[in-house]
Amino acid sequence: MRDGSGVINLAALGDSDGYLERFTHVPSHNIPASTEVLISFSPCLPFSEPEDFAGTDCLDVASCLIIRHRKSNRFVSRYINYGRHEGNEFQYNDSIKTLSVAYPVLSNSHPQTIVHYHCSPNHSTAFSQRFGGDVPLHIWVDSPCACPNACALEDVGPGTIFLILLCLSATAYFSLGSCALRPFRTSSGVQIAPEDSLWCMLCYFFTERKGKRLSRRRYSLKEETL
Repeated sequence: MRDGSGVINLAALGDSDGYLERFTHVPSHNIPASTEVLISFSPCLPFSEPEDFAGTDCLDVASCLIIRHRKSNRFVSRYINYGRHEGNEFQYNDSIKTLSVAYPVLSNSHPQTIVHYHCSPNHSTAFSQRFGGDVPLHIWVDSPCACPNACALEDVGPGTIFLILLCLSATAYFSLGSCALRPFRTSSGVQIAPEDSLWCMLCYFFTERKGKRLSRRRYSLKEETL
């Protein structure tokens, strides 16, 4: 928030695919009985509907309205772009703890979808029944994640990085101990020493690198002589 009161994580309102609503029935006024209106909406992630049809109007949108007609015992669907993330406008009302976000079809056009995120301990979603033309679709969302700092963004902190490094170090330590170290008994107790093959591997590694450097140097001197 601009006043420094916190951050509202809209991504936390969506499901694992980023959708707040997916093919949700929207009660509409004055529509035929053979027609139904559905809505798919994602607060943060652009999506396309249907996913396997590149010519759809709902391409990389935030809100997609689906008009489904029943004809001859089958449904014919029409997909309408009802808002994008580009050019959206944010307005926060501190008195009612509500963040309103307007999603326009184009960056310079009137919004077709306006979502009101209300800070509430409850979970609910409601839709306006009259929309179309210059009248946008209003969606009211009640959620604890609409409260500032209630669902903070996940970040990898120093503690997590330290635990990852500790686990990697422990894995490397035990792997090296099981493969390259050999326990043996002495008069003073059990001791651990590297396997003989480990020294051979190290000597071979450095000898191989030294041989490659010498061969490269001889090859370059030969080219200069020619």
